[in-house]
Amino acid sequence: MNYSFYRKALLLSYLTVGYNILEGIVSILAGVLAGSIGLVGFGLDSFVESLSGFVMIWRFRKHGKISIEEEEKVEKKATRYVGYTFFIFGAYVLYESIKKIYLKEIPHPSLLGIVIAIVSIIVMPVLFFMKYQTGKKINSKSLIADSKQTLACLFLSFALLMGLGLNYLYGIWQADPIVGLLIGIFLLKEGYETLKEV
Repeated sequence: MNYSFYRKALLLSYLTVGYNILEGIVSILAGVLAGSIGLVGFGLDSFVESLSGFVMIWRFRKHGKISIEEEEKVEKKATRYVGYTFFIFGAYVLYESIKKIYLKEIPHPSLLGIVIAIVSIIVMPVLFFMKYQTGKKINSKSLIADSKQTLACLFLSFALLMGLGLNYLYGIWQADPIVGLLIGIFLLKEGYETLKEV
């Protein structure tokens, strides 16, 4: 019975990585085409999340094959790398957002970006709930933490949708770099929280 939950955790991790890589590529492409730092920042966050997913894949593929001490060492190192990545992406998004506001670089409205945000708002709660429940069943702190990262992505999706929607419907271009600032701050905060737990 317990083994089936570990298999489910592995499957959910593969699903998370696959979805986040696809979401990241499409978001960054749409962001570059529209000149939207909010979309680019959202795409970068998707790649950070997929790194967390890769840690989970490693963890659950090795389950029962290596010692607990070895698992803990590699997971700590991988978590530290994910924390550094948050800082790098967060600094980039903050810089670009401030630059766009200061230089008044107006992004084009992005219907594709709005679609990406809506799809994410549908997918993320399902992934969060399934990972959280599975983590509870197998008493996995790392999977529960990973599920909370998925929940954070849901909140970012709402912020992204608001910024893109205001620009698309009403031409309020400032909403995009403001959402970029929020995402940048969120990425730095996540980096700090991740490194604090190592």
